[in-house]
Amino acid sequence: MIPRFRPWLGWRELAVLFRRNRGAVARFERAFACKFQAVDAVAFPYGRSAQWAFFKALGLEGAEIIMPAYTCSVVAHAVTLSGNTPRFIDINLSDFNMDLDAAEAAIHANTRAIIATHTFGYPQDIHRLEAMVRQAEKRYGHKIWLMQDCCHAFGAKWQGRMIGTSGDVAVYALNISKLMTSIFGGILTFQDQTLADRIRAWRDTHYRRASQWKGFQRRLYLLAVFFAFQPRLYGLIWWLQEHTSWLNRYTKAYHLDETIHFPPDFLERMIDVEAAVGLQQLRRYPQIIRQRRQNASAYHQTLSRRPGWIFPPLVEGATYSHYVVRVPDRKSVLQEYVRAGIQLGELIQYSIPDMACYRQLGQRAPASLSTSQSTINFPVS
Repeated sequence: MIPRFRPWLGWRELAVLFRRNRGAVARFERAFACKFQAVDAVAFPYGRSAQWAFFKALGLEGAEIIMPAYTCSVVAHAVTLSGNTPRFIDINLSDFNMDLDAAEAAIHANTRAIIATHTFGYPQDIHRLEAMVRQAEKRYGHKIWLMQDCCHAFGAKWQGRMIGTSGDVAVYALNISKLMTSIFGGILTFQDQTLADRIRAWRDTHYRRASQWKGFQRRLYLLAVFFAFQPRLYGLIWWLQEHTSWLNRYTKAYHLDETIHFPPDFLERMIDVEAAVGLQQLRRYPQIIRQRRQNASAYHQTLSRRPGWIFPPLVEGATYSHYVVRVPDRKSVLQEYVRAGIQLGELIQYSIPDMACYRQLGQRAPASLSTSQSTINFPVS
C-alpha cells in the first residue's frame, strides 16, 4: 500500500534519537531562520501553539482576525482560544487560497490581524497583502498584524520572493504530515529582531520545560512512524485506521477538528530531540522540495483527464504539500485507488464556518464548502 503521505526519514533522523542533543533547540532556531531568510526564529511545541502565543504575547484580545475558510481547523482554534474571533474569507477555486478582494472588503475597525494561508503550497500575492495592510492601517489608525501561514509552503516563492519574508511573522508546523518534520513542533520566523525577542521572552515565561518521559515518548513515536510508513507494513496500518478504533487514542488527543481545544502538552517547550530531528530535516529540505515538484509535474502530465475532474495549476514557486484534484465522485475514486494499492488523501474535508463549533458565527463560504466535498490529493512524498 502506498500511503497518502510519507515523512522523509532516514538513518540520520533515527541516529539522533540515541543522542543527548543538548542545546539543539537553539541551534535549530538559528538554522531554520537562516534557511528561510529570517532574522530569527522561535520554536514551540506545535504550530497552533505558536500562533496562539503570538497573539497572547501581543495582548491581542477581543479583536477580529481575518483568515481563510478553507484551511486546517486548528488555525481557527488558535484564534478562538487566544480570545479573538475568526473572520472567515472564502477561497478562489483556482488555487485554493483566500480571495484577496473579499479579504480586503472585510477589513474594518476591529480587524487586528490577517492570517494568509498558502494552501497546498500555492503562494498567494504577498505584495497585494502588504498593500492591503498598509492602506487599512492608514484608514483605521492602528496596527494590523500580517501572519504568513507557511505550514503547507516551506520556502514557497511569489515572484521570486520567499513568502515567509513578508509581513510581521510567519508560522510553520512540523508534525509528520508536513513538508519537513521535527516529530511534532512549530516555529515562528521574524524579520524584526525586537519582535522576535518579545515573543521569545513571553514563551520563556509562560511555557514550561518538558519531562524526560516526554522525550522518551517522542523517540518511540518517531521509531513507530518510521516503520509504519514502510510500504510493506503500511497496508496493515491502513486497515487498522479504516476498520478499527485502535489508533484513535494516539490521534484524538492532538487533533479533533470539531472540538476547539489544544493538545494537553501545548504549554511545554519543544524538546532537544525534536529539534535535532528538525536539523537533519533542514539538510534534506532541497531534496524534499525538488522531489515534490517533480512528482506534481509528473501527475500533471500523465494523469488521465476524466470527465468532471478539475486539475490544479502548476505554479512557479509552489512547493506542493499536496497535489489536489477536484472530482465529482470522491468516494468511488478513493475506493478505486485503494484497490490498486494507493491511498489518496481528502485534505481538507471541511469548510470551517460550516463546522458545528463555528456555525454560530453565521458566516458562509460556498466555494470552500464545495471544495471540501470534492478534493482528493495524490501522494507527492
